[in-house]
Amino acid sequence: MNLQIQHIAKKFHNGTKALADVDFSVSQGEFVSVIGPSGAGKTTLFRILNGMMECTGGQVLLDDKRFDSLKGRKKRELQKSIATIYQDFCLVENSTCLKNVLTAGLPDMGFFQGVFGLYGKTRKEEALKLLDRVGLLEKAEEPIKNLSGGQKQRVAIARALMRHPAILLADEPVASLDPVTGRQILELLKSIHETDGVTILMNSHNLEFSQEFSDRLIGLKDGKVVFDGKTADLTDSITTQIYNKNDTQIENKRGVAYE
Repeated sequence: MNLQIQHIAKKFHNGTKALADVDFSVSQGEFVSVIGPSGAGKTTLFRILNGMMECTGGQVLLDDKRFDSLKGRKKRELQKSIATIYQDFCLVENSTCLKNVLTAGLPDMGFFQGVFGLYGKTRKEEALKLLDRVGLLEKAEEPIKNLSGGQKQRVAIARALMRHPAILLADEPVASLDPVTGRQILELLKSIHETDGVTILMNSHNLEFSQEFSDRLIGLKDGKVVFDGKTADLTDSITTQIYNKNDTQIENKRGVAYE
């Protein structure tokens, strides 16, 4: 599935302009990282892409079908092709790993089934396979609150995969994790990307991880795209432009998350 972001703008009611004429496309199977300082508009962009927020200008196309202006069932049908994992995991802490993964199926279930958690044998088997894939099968009946941060993100990844997405949005997926655990999570995402052919669009402050795991980088600054190219093409001078850091600071902060 091809994603096209065409001249997207977002202006909030208080007059703040979060995005201005953001324009790029992502082909099926790419691993793309959106980088930039805090306030650049990265999270706003991702909320528009997963349907949580409406843009005030431009349009979003999925396989040439306009996504941003759809409503109701038509929008929900197209949304099935997109899944999101978040920095804070967005899991139900008192529920088990298995039940959290199964909640991905709620949009496809009837009201009665959803209320009483009647997921069915097939969904449960698939959820268990996905927990096994992310290395947490033995934790299936463990409450989320008992897990480490890295384990929680693995559950969130399994839940996202339950949607069989063509596009996976990873919104700061390792920002709340230590560097070792963060690398393990990105290695898992890279493996899923390579095995399943899922398109991954990642929002990240960590420049080193973005360069290591992505095929391509998109640099945002003040709501505008200031760089779009291969990871190897990101020079220190371009990084300076994106982050307003001097060359010495850039050299010293390689591998450190930009705030």
